[in-house]
Amino acid sequence: MLPEIERLLVLQDRDRKVRTLQQEVKMAPLERKELETKLAAANAGLDAAKLKFKENEVARQKLQVDAQIRRDQIGKFNAQKFQTRKNEEFQAFNNEIKRFEEEITGIEDKELDLMETAEKLKAAVAEADKAAQAMRASAQRQLADLDTRAQTMQTQLAELGQERTGFAAALDEELVDTYERLFKNKGEAVVELAHDVCTGCHMKVIAQTSVLVRGRKTVVHCENCGRILYPAEG
Repeated sequence: MLPEIERLLVLQDRDRKVRTLQQEVKMAPLERKELETKLAAANAGLDAAKLKFKENEVARQKLQVDAQIRRDQIGKFNAQKFQTRKNEEFQAFNNEIKRFEEEITGIEDKELDLMETAEKLKAAVAEADKAAQAMRASAQRQLADLDTRAQTMQTQLAELGQERTGFAAALDEELVDTYERLFKNKGEAVVELAHDVCTGCHMKVIAQTSVLVRGRKTVVHCENCGRILYPAEG
């Protein structure tokens, strides 16, 4: 194999690694945002569960106040009805007392329903809190891993950049320019010629191209896609 091709293949290997690392670096903020979104959703779920529990408690307390107001009023009616000498007023007080007692019964029934709901909401809060804590712990670990990965990738990119500079310096500048253009535009710049077929564009090359590639004496390009060719082993 031509020394230039060997160096280009090494250069291409480094560029592949750089490309992969750059893609991972680009994805890191998206992964971070996804984690933060999941964490926010878990916290929002906990807040919503707590709010429902609180609203239930407020409603129950209001019912207790409403019931007590009616009990107090019943007490006043009981005191007043024994102070009147008129049967109509006495009966009116009794009617009011009966109405308030019925209202108290209805309020107590609602309060019992809210108490049952409170138990379910309390369990929901506990479950949401557990989920939020688990999500926070998981997100914290994953965010720390992302930070570590980011530092590692930056170090690797710097090392690969230095290696790449060394390999590129050993090649003809024009050849490097051609290689870089091909790598940027086509993804792969240096590819195998296997059975007279360019493995980059999967097109068959002309006989002269095939002969030159197998001759291993000069850098040869695929006439179809322009990629640099090297002969398949064996």
